Amino acid sequence: MYKIFIVEDDEIIASAIEKHLEKWGYSALCAHNLACVKDEFDAFMPDLVLMDISLPFYNGYYWLQLIRKSSQVPVVFISSQSDNMNIIMAMNMGGDDFITKPFDLNVLMAKINAILRRNSNYVEKKPILEHRGAVLDVLEGSIVYGGEKLSLTRNELRILSLLLENKGKIVSREKLMEKLWETDIFIDENTLTVNIARLRKKLDSIELSGFITTKKGLGYIIEMQ
Repeated sequence: MYKIFIVEDDEIIASAIEKHLEKWGYSALCAHNLACVKDEFDAFMPDLVLMDISLPFYNGYYWLQLIRKSSQVPVVFISSQSDNMNIIMAMNMGGDDFITKPFDLNVLMAKINAILRRNSNYVEKKPILEHRGAVLDVLEGSIVYGGEKLSLTRNELRILSLLLENKGKIVSREKLMEKLWETDIFIDENTLTVNIARLRKKLDSIELSGFITTKKGLGYIIEMQ
């Protein structure tokens, strides 16, 4: 049974989500003490987190940063603060998706089901992928180059592994989005752009500048040389 951790200060919304999740057969827990979200997260060990942005004590970004120090569990933001800045910030900080309030509970469930299905079925053909001295450890979710090691988010890992599996070939944006979401229902071009930019920034930090090349109007490629 999948476990979902709900971090939401509106008790009516939190309760509605919890009841809906339980109808689907999930084990759901609403955060009780919003000053100790990380402690409750560690105790519950969820498979997915639903995180509001505006919270008492500390906002959702703060808790995401703490979670990301020890876990790559999917974190889906649910917020009425749906301006581009907040969406981009949520994805840049390691969020896996963003759902705008008010939302339909059935749409929320579709997204949760897709993310959990994607994670449970995500089995790579090769646990280690190498290119130009860079080593991607798919199982660990990290890349090593020049003695430096970086942890990747799930989305960054999916993007980089797909590009490395097809090195020398152009991978379209559509193909990358299929890899990220495994469906064409909830496609967001902006989210892919943000993830690519974030991944490139990480690669630049370990001297892998230009590792991913953009082919305008076609997609992305990791050149053979």
